[in-house]
Amino acid sequence: MSDALTQLVNSSKEAAVLQSIEELLNWDQRTLMPPKAAEYRAEQITLLSGLLHEKITDPRRGEWLKELGESEVVNSDEDAKVNHQRLLRQFEKESKVPRKLVEELSKTRVLAHEAWVEAREKDDFSAFSAYLKTIVKLMQEKTQAIGFETCAYDVLLDDYEPDAKSSEITQVFAGLRDELVPLIEAIQGSDKKPQSEIVSRDFDVEKQKELGILAAKQIGFDFDAGRLDTTHHPFCTTLGPNDCRITTRYFKNHFNTAFFGTLHEAGHGLYEQGLRKDQFGLPTGEYCSLGIHESQSRLWENMVGRSLPFWNYFYSNLQSSFPETLNEVDVQAFFGAVNQVEPSLIRVEADEATYSLHIIIRFELEQEIFNGEVTIDDLPDAWRQKYAKYLGVSSETDRDGVLQDVHWSEALFGYFPTYALGNLYAAHFFDAADKAVGGLNAQMERGEFEPLLSWLRQHVHQVGKSRSATEILVAATGDNLSHTPFMDYLRKKYADIYDI
Repeated sequence: MSDALTQLVNSSKEAAVLQSIEELLNWDQRTLMPPKAAEYRAEQITLLSGLLHEKITDPRRGEWLKELGESEVVNSDEDAKVNHQRLLRQFEKESKVPRKLVEELSKTRVLAHEAWVEAREKDDFSAFSAYLKTIVKLMQEKTQAIGFETCAYDVLLDDYEPDAKSSEITQVFAGLRDELVPLIEAIQGSDKKPQSEIVSRDFDVEKQKELGILAAKQIGFDFDAGRLDTTHHPFCTTLGPNDCRITTRYFKNHFNTAFFGTLHEAGHGLYEQGLRKDQFGLPTGEYCSLGIHESQSRLWENMVGRSLPFWNYFYSNLQSSFPETLNEVDVQAFFGAVNQVEPSLIRVEADEATYSLHIIIRFELEQEIFNGEVTIDDLPDAWRQKYAKYLGVSSETDRDGVLQDVHWSEALFGYFPTYALGNLYAAHFFDAADKAVGGLNAQMERGEFEPLLSWLRQHVHQVGKSRSATEILVAATGDNLSHTPFMDYLRKKYADIYDI
């Protein structure tokens, strides 16, 4: 290994240590930190973010990257080549952003998150709007610093789905929306309805926790290298090569929230735990994109967790935990209940058919904010109008409207479209894995999830950032991104449930 490559690798791994400390503080803030600690936590994270930015944009890294680009070292080793390309891209992008702006954004995010929690509890958007205005202003400064060819929003999108363009995603989403709407209408018009009240009965929270852990273990999440905790808004974060934290939230009278939230975050965790540990801190040991990341969570939550084969295997565990609640409910009725389609207000509790419409709404609003078409003060009404247009529902409160998601309080603009992209990627991957391993449904009915996980490890997880999202998809499935596999999957599932 050349001296320049050694220096670059060491620097990157040191940056990963700083990043992991910042992630630990963020995890603590959203799970255990007392509210009054927010102000000092903001100071802690501000300092760390500044140090991390200084490390990533160190001029010496630029010199090492330049030296490697002119040598044969990166061409003789595939890992070195990938790491050089990705780190060069990161260096050039981050070097355009002033450290002061990075620190100001980090501090504002911590304070904004706490303001969001309080505003959501009190259903008071005005208590949060000033923070959101500041975040948008700072993010606009960031897009100007980095620069863009067509629109500012593409700069934000690039943080989560590298090289993707909003115009391309808009086109993909348009095709998806055009086929989702008539499917949802057909379902709504069906006389056959699942017994949705089943999942709104009494489910003891402690038993829900036990079941969630059991299900996560069954699909392969390693609790010796991870843990599950409770938070306001579920998330997954990785603090080191053997330290993956997932979270969920519990409601006594709503089974779906915690159980499927746990499977969703465990899906993220399986991806993180499947990355190359020896490459932690380097692009070859990092996830490819958030669209690919979301494909893993959506696949395990829905295509596995909401499937009839899964419940044919797992339902006895549920009945044993809640005998009085589910004693007279057969597995087919329960399967229908957890797959009910009903336009609703809350994204994280939305069914598979309507979920992507929730994402399209946010995707459109984010673009309108950064195009200057919608002001922050107008955002609650704009939100309601889009929900009425796309889903036929409208919230009376901001708690169930514009305040329901944590993302904007943490400056995660450009993040939302990756959720719907994840649905599309997931359908492609599931189909390819099914063909490759020879019948996933029969395996799931026997509680055998390792074949699917092994296929994903080989074709998605271990690849890291060695390929782009498009390259991973084509190499693993032979297909380019399309909404068709996802729509085929939905039609097949709901044809049986709703007799359409």
